[in-house]
Amino acid sequence: MNFYNHLSLLLASCTVMLFSYLMGQDLKNPQEIWAEYDPDKGAYKEEIIKERTNNGVYYKESYISAYVLGEEVRVYCLYSVKSGIKKAPGLMNIHGWMSKASIDKDYIKDGWAVISYDYCGKTGNRKEYTKYPEALKRGNMEDRKNVVWTSHPKNNSSITQPEETSDYVWYALQRRVLSYFLTHDVVDASRIGAKGYSYGGTIIWNLGMDERVKAIVAYFGIGWNEYYRRRGVFKYKIPYVEPEKTSGEKIYLKSIAPQAHAPYIKAASLWLNGTNDHHGGHERGEDTFDDFKEGVPWAFAHQARAHHNTDKLGDNTKIWLKKHVLGEDLFWPKLPEANIELDAEGVPEFKISPDSTDKLEEIKIFYALKNPISYGRSWRDSEAVRSGDQWTAKLPVLNVDDYVFAFAQLNYKGNIVITSKFQAAIPSKLGQAIATDKPRTQLDSSSGWNNSGPIEGVGGIKGFRPMSNRGTLNQQFADPALVIPKNTPLTFDFYCTQPQKVLIEVNKAFQKEIEITASNDWQSMTIPAAELINKHNKKPLNDWSETEIIKLTPARGSDITKVVFAKFRWQSGSEASEDTASKTDTK
Repeated sequence: MNFYNHLSLLLASCTVMLFSYLMGQDLKNPQEIWAEYDPDKGAYKEEIIKERTNNGVYYKESYISAYVLGEEVRVYCLYSVKSGIKKAPGLMNIHGWMSKASIDKDYIKDGWAVISYDYCGKTGNRKEYTKYPEALKRGNMEDRKNVVWTSHPKNNSSITQPEETSDYVWYALQRRVLSYFLTHDVVDASRIGAKGYSYGGTIIWNLGMDERVKAIVAYFGIGWNEYYRRRGVFKYKIPYVEPEKTSGEKIYLKSIAPQAHAPYIKAASLWLNGTNDHHGGHERGEDTFDDFKEGVPWAFAHQARAHHNTDKLGDNTKIWLKKHVLGEDLFWPKLPEANIELDAEGVPEFKISPDSTDKLEEIKIFYALKNPISYGRSWRDSEAVRSGDQWTAKLPVLNVDDYVFAFAQLNYKGNIVITSKFQAAIPSKLGQAIATDKPRTQLDSSSGWNNSGPIEGVGGIKGFRPMSNRGTLNQQFADPALVIPKNTPLTFDFYCTQPQKVLIEVNKAFQKEIEITASNDWQSMTIPAAELINKHNKKPLNDWSETEIIKLTPARGSDITKVVFAKFRWQSGSEASEDTASKTDTK
């Protein structure tokens, strides 16, 4: 073996030993990492680029300097407050992925001072944005090949320290902007809250450790993306397997991931989520709160079947911030006790005992079958029956050896909405369980359609009406009880007294414009799969059994809210003929 071979082996051996040594050391937790960062350090070098007062409201756009890992970042900020206020509570408004800074004017009206800032960096044709130096180009979201989580995207090499991540940079910026916010004399430093939307929700958990912040509200983002979602390590997957973590994943999960911050969070924390949102997951998100220190207030609420929306979760954010930032003595319900068990016959059922039943206005119970992927579940409604201060709902299953999932939404007086803890159980492990659910070829009449409301039309037929002209969509196709027979057309009923045109779209690609004719009676329409054409390659839909999602939107100039839909079904032969014999068949 020659000298160079010996040298190569020696260097390789040293590298392995050094890496093993570093990995053998205790990884820093978030509290240790941020104890070394001083967000007040260094001149702000404020540059005001726009300033005005209109209708009694002061508004300012500015650039300030933040210092991260020895580099200077010029951060674009927005600030606004009512003129004349002496001590205003402060709110940080943190935007989502590829979004931009914005002032929430509702809080300005209520007397808050609001600051927002850009951490997205240069994108599109935006005139103003945060300017990252070359050494911190991983802060620019638009260029995904530079964004770093557990590994460096260019060569897939694992990170070796937390500071290499993009999240570290974004965490540092939000703490620096908070320091800048507090330099404004109008802002009451003892009353600071923050809310973050989407990826803003993801990074806000770091800010929750900052003792200057009294309360945070996170929308959707709560972590559990890296390793868990990215590698398909879903909590209720059968069989459950955790693949070996890379060194970068170990560092990230210990030091940077939002859920790693839980034991060190000081701010009262509220999480608002959609059960089918693409972030880290319904059930694991709740697990984050198990690591909170005793005495730190927390709560959560999930909107069933929601994706990136929380429009049915009441006034939670304002109430939470008023309670924990302003110190107002406002009611907030305790987390209810809930569980899944078997009834006397062996049918799974969900039981819940809510807090403060005198203030409780409504309980809705939802359940889903089998699917371990949180954002792919098909949530069903189940009727809640009250007995004293306990509510019970049946959860019929197809297979007693598959998981059944359930949770409850509780609506309280004052427009407060919370949900019970996510429950999961395999019925056969609870006792002598029986399966009473049956396969079906029809979508639920209304519960599976988002942005819609149930309605009972002419003849007592139950259907649904889209609530706005952005339309509605349905993802019930993940429900194992729904079976679409092959080579079978879609049939549905509709009621409309004014003619409309509606676009039906399948799997975000296959489309057909349909004519909704006017009548004072219910009508039906049958659509073969081949009539839907792929908008990209112009090929027809092969078969309705391939459906994953159906979306209904109005054609230009039409109003879909004037149409009532019902009974989306796949039937063949005499079934279809008999079912629609009394209706007008429109093709």
